Amino acid sequence: MMCDKCKIRPATVHYTQIVNGVKTEMHLCQQCAAEEGLLNTEVFPTFTPFSVQNLLSGLMDFLPGIDEFTKQPLKCSYCGMTYEDFKKIGRLGCSHCYNAFSEELNPLMRRIHGSTEHRGKIPKKAGGKMRVKREIEELKYQLEKAIKEEAYEKAAELRDKIRELEKELGK
Repeated sequence: MMCDKCKIRPATVHYTQIVNGVKTEMHLCQQCAAEEGLLNTEVFPTFTPFSVQNLLSGLMDFLPGIDEFTKQPLKCSYCGMTYEDFKKIGRLGCSHCYNAFSEELNPLMRRIHGSTEHRGKIPKKAGGKMRVKREIEELKYQLEKAIKEEAYEKAAELRDKIRELEKELGK
């Protein structure tokens, strides 16, 4: 979408105003929005440009990032990055950070992606067995959860579904 005012730059500020039931919308580029006074901190004192780092930082604020045993800040032994550094920057320093901060990252990944494992897409034509394997994995997860919750009837149903799907895979 292009800026409504200059018609040159892409619109990055979307302003909606409702006065006496009449709705007015403006889609402006950063420069035109500044000229219109829409980026003035007196008008919008809480306006800050969107940042993925700020989003991640907000999601991670509830996680302490402290080693339970040593009471020291968590730190990657390979690259030296601390969990606090990760919260500020929004990216990990190296692949070893995933293991170093796994206690804090797993709940975060589960909140954002719904899982701690990468799933990817399955091809429609050739993905029949992959779909069944994923369904079995999901059912096993639900089975563990049902056992922990002592829902044994549900656990038995899940066990039977798993067995049925495993037989289907064996064909």
